[in-house]
Amino acid sequence: MNEESLVVKFLGIPFSITNVVSTLVAMIIVFCVVWYLSRNLALRPKGKQNVLEALIDFTNGIVSANIPGEQGKKFNLFAFVLFLFIFVSNQLGLMIEFIVGGKTIIKSPTSDVMTTLSMALIVLLLSHYFGVKTFGFKGYLVNSYLKPVSFMLPIELIEEFTNFLTLSFRLYGNIFAGEVLLTLIGGVAKSHGLLTGVVMLPIEMIWQGFSVFIGSIQAYVFVTLSMVYISRKVQREA
Repeated sequence: MNEESLVVKFLGIPFSITNVVSTLVAMIIVFCVVWYLSRNLALRPKGKQNVLEALIDFTNGIVSANIPGEQGKKFNLFAFVLFLFIFVSNQLGLMIEFIVGGKTIIKSPTSDVMTTLSMALIVLLLSHYFGVKTFGFKGYLVNSYLKPVSFMLPIELIEEFTNFLTLSFRLYGNIFAGEVLLTLIGGVAKSHGLLTGVVMLPIEMIWQGFSVFIGSIQAYVFVTLSMVYISRKVQREA
């Protein structure tokens, strides 16, 4: 990709304006979609309310599959918002790409590794927090790292780090690769005028559709793994 993110420095620390703007746009879209779908709710749902309830049931199912019973209900809203945000973020670069002076202002936030690392860190910190809240600090340490056998402690610590990396890099790699390939296809389409444009148009349309599918799957995978990691901290080990 030839375009670069817009980065500014504040007190010597670089900040990506592209990430900030793209994340805000994704958040606004999620808010507007949910606000629209939740207007004029009725006891007998129809139309747009069915869409909202289907989304809620879908994410609630992810939670209940990993954290059954009353304990899992406290994570339903988190899973719902997380899924919608990642889904919209994954698709944003397919819908909108705003470039000024060779600097990208809006793209898919999840095509930047700092965004996915931040989300993975939030998930893992929440898992530790709820683990301590559920068992107390000592009980959390025993349940998470000393069961079923204490000599597994080094492996458990390594696994914490690998979970953080895999959760973030899986999402980033898929979305970034999709946007790079779309950029390459677009470059080829423009390379020799109308001829390459006509040839590459159906290829780009097919890849656009495939990218939407991949973005949806990756949102599902991220939320599912997040619930798996949280469940391991809040459920008692045998």
